[in-house]
Amino acid sequence: MSQAISNEEPQYNRIAIVAVLLVSAFVAILNQTLLNTALPNIMTSLDITASTAQWLMTGFMLVNGIMIPITAFLIDKYTTRTLFFTAMSLFTLGTLIAGIAPNFPVLLTGRLVQASGAGIMLPLMQTVMLLIFPVEKRGAAMGMAGLVIAFGPAIGPTLSGWLVENYSWRVPFFVILPIAIGSIIFGIFALKNVTKQSNPVIDIPSVVLSSLGFGGLLYGLSSAGNDGWSSSNVYIAVIIGAISLTAFIWRQFKLEKPILEFRVFKNGIYTLAATTSMIVMLAMIGAELLLPLYMQNMRGFTAFESGLLLLPGAIVMGVMSPITGKLFDKFGARWLAMIGLTIVAITTYEFTNLTAATSYTFILVVYVIRMGGISMVMMPVSTAGLNQLPKRLIPHGTAMNNTMRTIAGSIGTALLVTVMTNAAKDFDPDMSAYAGMEAADMKQQLMSDAMIHGINVAFMVATIIAIAGIGLSFFIKKTPPNLES
Repeated sequence: MSQAISNEEPQYNRIAIVAVLLVSAFVAILNQTLLNTALPNIMTSLDITASTAQWLMTGFMLVNGIMIPITAFLIDKYTTRTLFFTAMSLFTLGTLIAGIAPNFPVLLTGRLVQASGAGIMLPLMQTVMLLIFPVEKRGAAMGMAGLVIAFGPAIGPTLSGWLVENYSWRVPFFVILPIAIGSIIFGIFALKNVTKQSNPVIDIPSVVLSSLGFGGLLYGLSSAGNDGWSSSNVYIAVIIGAISLTAFIWRQFKLEKPILEFRVFKNGIYTLAATTSMIVMLAMIGAELLLPLYMQNMRGFTAFESGLLLLPGAIVMGVMSPITGKLFDKFGARWLAMIGLTIVAITTYEFTNLTAATSYTFILVVYVIRMGGISMVMMPVSTAGLNQLPKRLIPHGTAMNNTMRTIAGSIGTALLVTVMTNAAKDFDPDMSAYAGMEAADMKQQLMSDAMIHGINVAFMVATIIAIAGIGLSFFIKKTPPNLES
């Protein structure tokens, strides 16, 4: 199984390996949100509906989510270089196809090919970084990974918003294409094989069950955010996903060499850390989902302006991640998690009183502070959990961690959109506040106020989730890392 080359006699340049992995993972993760603000232009250019265009996001997420759970098997099966070049070649090919796509089917194909490579890169990056650094430096290393995880998705809407506004929806693809090609060339010289293969045999039923399980849950939960829980697409997908996932988990316990090792959850600290990471993801997705809706639909800001609102927070999280990683190496994850989640809870609560007159500056400042708090939790807690696993289980631990975060993001989206929608429907305003208004103006104002009320209630739910995370953080202990191979 995967293990690091001897730290006493390093045969590789850690800085070069980290650099090529960070750049490659950054462009791959950037694509998760790159088209968020470009969809209206794509709809017009290719003459497609919103529901059709949404598949460019949903399809990417589904393939990405299906690939992540099997990366532990791939890391055990293939060398670091083989897996890296395969992933980045797929991603680069998909980017080229999407950039030159003459119609929607070709564009969607490009996005799916992109996702098949992107889904491998994040777990591969985290696994290699955990293996090439000694345990006392893993926090700082994973802090660098946190920079990529935070900054990539946050800069996507802002970057694409500006490029699409000034050029074309194709330009974002051609901006990242040379970076992807450059990372492949850089990797030829810099990347070394740092994992050891055990040559496991692929279990086809497990792959099918994993794809149906994780794919069904992700599709159902993401659809619930758009179509509501009463949609047949939602509950059929969730039921199929839940049954398939149960069968997948049962089968993994029966296999001598499972595709994804669920026995990592036998370690209490790892389980606690993974659960806390899910809670942070649930809370974080709230602002990234609800604030753009509030800014654009209720306040009339452009997509670029709402994307720009999130950018300073992403920068702060990116800058803070390496710092919190070093603090983790020195003090452990418990106090970082307690302080960080307290900041997240307080700042999320500040978003429960939004009005039609809340200032842009206030929202920006609170969001920046909130992202600083999240940076204190996300990677330190994940690293604390992964440190408890023997080296042979680290690929399974990183794959499981990323899979759970992906599912948590979908659950958070579905939950908060549902809460927002239902709260808006149940809005009971004081009609005296609308006295003297024209009927048309009153109707429009009532609709806007109802949606703002719904967003405030959704943020209250996110606050409660963050408070639950604070409770869990008290149980995170600083325990010696597992030094088994």
